[in-house]
Amino acid sequence: MNTTESRYVEKKSYLSRHSHELVVAQRESQERLAQEFNDDWYRSAKEEWPKFVHYLTGTCGIKFHGRVLEIGAGGAWFSAELSKLPNVVEITTTDYSPKLLQEQAPKVFKLLNAKGAKITRMPADFYALGFPANHFDYVVCSSVLHRTANMVSVLREMKRVLKPGGRLVAIREPVWPLMKLQSRAKARAQLVAAGTPDPFYSLADYREFFLQAGLTLETRRVNLSRGFKYYVNKIVNGLTHARYAFVSTKRTKS
Repeated sequence: MNTTESRYVEKKSYLSRHSHELVVAQRESQERLAQEFNDDWYRSAKEEWPKFVHYLTGTCGIKFHGRVLEIGAGGAWFSAELSKLPNVVEITTTDYSPKLLQEQAPKVFKLLNAKGAKITRMPADFYALGFPANHFDYVVCSSVLHRTANMVSVLREMKRVLKPGGRLVAIREPVWPLMKLQSRAKARAQLVAAGTPDPFYSLADYREFFLQAGLTLETRRVNLSRGFKYYVNKIVNGLTHARYAFVSTKRTKS
């Protein structure tokens, strides 16, 4: 098996009582439009988003290893980048949509030169993942949590499949910056009027969701810039914009 190949596992019945076929159809429509008709998506997947992995392993000192699960993977760029890390042995890449995993993910793996032999793709519902408890060393996601209808339920399921001492890592979650709190009500009203679920939370909101799931949230300020811009971002991150990585470790004892 060469470095661009990965295995796909078919699952006919995987949606939980929280989900339905319409959710899958909406997911496919949104992701396929973003990927097939937007060159920026592929540019970001190749040039921008991989910087998050370098930041996590470098600045944050996260040592990805062993067995990794990605939820809500979509085109699966995160899995592709993690597969290149020598201590990562196995990655299970999941999403609501079988089509995204079958058609889009292999294109992204080829684009990013993923170590596909480590990767197994399979459809899964992040409300009921279908894996044994205490199974994974890491559970990761990119721009997923804020899209869930019940974040606490998803966090509890992520916690369940983590080994004691295992870590949950979530990136690219929108966080309300402090300087924009006054416009928050107006923005939410516009979203409600447009029929769009509210995806915007403050850092305090995320902390509360993690706490309700029995997890302690560690926040790491993300700064992917260089030179002078790095120091500017370091000062204003959290004020005029907010970019964080979320990390939580499952306690070894309940």
